[in-house]
Amino acid sequence: MPNSSHQFDQSNGCQSNRPHLARPWSQRAKHYDVIVVGSGYGGGVAAARLARAGKRVAVLERGREYVPGEFPNRFSDLKSQIRISSAGKSVGPSAALYDIRVGADMHVMVGCGLGGGSLVNAGVALRPDTRVFDDTIWPEALRRDGLLDQGFERAVHWIRPARHPGASSMSKYRALKAAGDNLGHVINDSPLTIGFDETVNPAGVAQPACTLCGDCCGGCNVGAKNTVAQTYLAEAARHDADMFTDVSVHHIEKQSCGTWSVITQQDGQYGATERLEADVVMLCAGTLGSTEILLRSAAQGLACSSQIGQRFSANGDVIAFGYGAKTTINAIGVGYPSKLDDHQVGGVVSGHIEFNDPDKLENSVCVLEGVIPSALAPILPVLFLPDGRLVGALKSLIKGVYKGPFAHLQTFFAVSHDSAKGWFTLENDRICLNWPGAKDEPVYAKVDAVLSDIVAHSGGDYVKHPLSETIAGNKPSTAHPLGGCAMSEDAAHGVVNHKSQVFDTTHGATTRNVHKGLYVVDGSIIPRSLGVNPLLTITALSERALLHFARDHNLPDDDEQAADMPSHLVC
Repeated sequence: MPNSSHQFDQSNGCQSNRPHLARPWSQRAKHYDVIVVGSGYGGGVAAARLARAGKRVAVLERGREYVPGEFPNRFSDLKSQIRISSAGKSVGPSAALYDIRVGADMHVMVGCGLGGGSLVNAGVALRPDTRVFDDTIWPEALRRDGLLDQGFERAVHWIRPARHPGASSMSKYRALKAAGDNLGHVINDSPLTIGFDETVNPAGVAQPACTLCGDCCGGCNVGAKNTVAQTYLAEAARHDADMFTDVSVHHIEKQSCGTWSVITQQDGQYGATERLEADVVMLCAGTLGSTEILLRSAAQGLACSSQIGQRFSANGDVIAFGYGAKTTINAIGVGYPSKLDDHQVGGVVSGHIEFNDPDKLENSVCVLEGVIPSALAPILPVLFLPDGRLVGALKSLIKGVYKGPFAHLQTFFAVSHDSAKGWFTLENDRICLNWPGAKDEPVYAKVDAVLSDIVAHSGGDYVKHPLSETIAGNKPSTAHPLGGCAMSEDAAHGVVNHKSQVFDTTHGATTRNVHKGLYVVDGSIIPRSLGVNPLLTITALSERALLHFARDHNLPDDDEQAADMPSHLVC
């Protein structure tokens, strides 16, 4: 069991209630039963489940480890935690917390670190509309065998989504509710992977209560957020899984004896590779990472489906703003320790409105009110200088963003449905997103119309992106990339089967044969948009895949589900 002693980070005065999980690279073994590549929701589930079952597990993560108290809470710290890549060139450290890919057709932002995107996401745990899984794009077994529901139940038990009891008192919540009332739509309290009460979680980690600082997307320095590192990975470490950070995986190779070689690179040692061996490899590096590794592996001769890289979806993502609302919004984080006394913002999301179309799923939109992390607060006036907002921006430079015009700034996260017609290729050994005409997808006009109506009722101006004419280039962006290793019935239509096993095309392109011991367990297997934040679905699909793995390999299933799950946990 990990050492439970507290650690103290002198940089910002925050105390961590969880020890570091990662080991020095020098402690690696040459062979493992299972190597898990990546440490997001899929990687966390795989590591915890297999370590609990007695397997010797290694987790390889290309980012670094953060414990509560170590996340950047000042812009001077944050700017060194951003990596921007475009056209084969990159600026910023390779293991930066925020990994931004600037593309010709679309931009993608993902989190990087031990715990993956859970470190910096909004933590919204919504289950998709049932019509999403009625789509025949999914393998029939997934839609019919009943294990997906069990996957969702297990996901809820571990990531523990809860609704903030005081959500309706938050200013940003009240503003969205008022707009919803005027438009004839009801606001919902959002289930978040945040603990609003002090607790000890199922992994044995003591967690304090949320302080409502609003910095969830900047990294929770309180320790109240149920990240993968706080939950599944802590559980894996408790069962002796080895975790290594600053280690990238270039590709994998199948050995003649049936085992796997994982070709690794340590951060900062480009060109210096090392092989680790495993009986089972689980690719859990996310849509960008797992797809890139499989594309490289196929280029090295691994017999995989030609569908690798296809069916990329941006999940209909839009991040937008309402500038100049009549009422005070208070949607800028104050951080922990707080930058402003007696000022509560709430979780990064407190409420959402579902604009559901009962006749056509693709027309449905989910709008969530949001918060800008406190580390970004100092540069907000600069971001909003374009489009005639110079005067307001200059006022905020004088008054501060918490008291000037930016106290009236609304932030929105919207998710909907797109056509999932993007695709990835390898260019100079790096993954490249292609989606000509992405900005013309109907989803963006639809979401713009909904958000414009909401902002109008608040008395502000709708701002799709404050930098849309500069670095953003008037292109869509997403923080919810899906697809690339799509789940399907056979290799002619996807990359993995319903159990997340990678198709083996040695004997034909339409085969249902699979590579023994090779799995993809993350958001890259999702073949379409979800219309909600994907974290709960990714976790549930991962839990389902590990249920099948346990059955196929006669492993014990000793999940300690709570018979009387607390009523505040929601699915």
